[in-house]
Amino acid sequence: MTEQIQPVRGMNDVLPAESVWWQHLEDTVRELLLAYGYEEIRVPVVEHTELFKRAIGEFTDVVEKEMYTFTDQGGDSLTLRPEATAGIARAMISNGLLRGARHKLWCIGPMFRHEKPQKGRYRQFYQVDVEAVGFAGPDIDAELIALTARLWRRLGITRVKLQINSLGTPDSRRAYRERLVEYFSAHHDRLDEDSRRRLTGNPLRILDSKNPDLQQLIAGAPLLTDYLDADSQAHFAALRATLDAMGIGYSVNPRLVRGLDYYSRTVFEWITDALGAQDAVCSGGRYDGLITQLGGEPTAAIGFAMGLERAVELLRQLPSQPQAPAADVYVVLNGEQAAIAGGRIVETLRDALPHRRFEMNLGGGNFKAQFRRADRSRAALALIIGENELSRGVAALKPLRLEAGQSECPMTQLPERIEAALRGTDLQE
Repeated sequence: MTEQIQPVRGMNDVLPAESVWWQHLEDTVRELLLAYGYEEIRVPVVEHTELFKRAIGEFTDVVEKEMYTFTDQGGDSLTLRPEATAGIARAMISNGLLRGARHKLWCIGPMFRHEKPQKGRYRQFYQVDVEAVGFAGPDIDAELIALTARLWRRLGITRVKLQINSLGTPDSRRAYRERLVEYFSAHHDRLDEDSRRRLTGNPLRILDSKNPDLQQLIAGAPLLTDYLDADSQAHFAALRATLDAMGIGYSVNPRLVRGLDYYSRTVFEWITDALGAQDAVCSGGRYDGLITQLGGEPTAAIGFAMGLERAVELLRQLPSQPQAPAADVYVVLNGEQAAIAGGRIVETLRDALPHRRFEMNLGGGNFKAQFRRADRSRAALALIIGENELSRGVAALKPLRLEAGQSECPMTQLPERIEAALRGTDLQE
């Protein structure tokens, strides 16, 4: 027997039975983003490696350990995107979309990180990414957070909590960084290998460590909020006041620093206790300096990303279970001529009733087998076409979910009779 080819580790198949959850989530997200005035943008999954080094930061875990990077035939170093914000910023610069303009954008698609695979965390994973570019005030920060809060409500997800923090400006963060290096250097022997490496490259990431042996040491570290500049303090206070006025609950987490270097001022994260160790389901923040970093003109911006796998896991824990849409009409065919004519008849009906779902029996089978398939399709109505009916220019209609008899209908009247039947009116002439 030929050896089976196994899936790549960390690359997950989404099977048809699971797709209904994804479709429900994606449809809800698209509808909500449209209501808030966001437009879709699609950017490549492959970018120059330098984009992510410059945007995310060379001393982040993502760039140092997790990116899928390769050299193409032309000798260029390319990377499968580990996140979408850098690519969207690059697209806006490349296509001349800035120049003082303001944009509210979103995209959805696969991202790639070489992480340890676990439930809800894969090496190819999917994100919804939402960005507001050209907005400097805390009002857009509050709108994005309100949008995510509304999304949870629409989905019926309640086991999420909001954490917020401010990272200040790069200048205020540099002063804090120096103090943090002093603090952790004084306790160098207590740091694990990862934290020692971060100490010289990105010491704020030590605050994100999940190592239980470091939690007491981290708890005693200086607080970033004590080093905020006056403008950042005012921005953060206005954000909190707006969230309070909106009735959106939150907690200020002074240890929330986010894993990417481009963040400044507002950062936020929705966390859950329903997914084990992987508690973050939606994360974002302001990145006012990123577009300048990538060669564009100074532009304020903020955004967030939501992992679809984790959101789907939360949906699957709810008591209500979405189902794939059922067929409206199942077409039962009896005889060779009926099988040949069936395709033409059904395509004509699809033209006449484009909002209705028709499923035609394929692969033959006797009446009993075909009606079993009709029942599994969850169709409301069976359309029966046989040799005898064809010769008389009629077809039979039989309700599958109601106690009602079978009736005949002239072929020329099928669209009207089918629509009437599906709307619950009398099937009889």
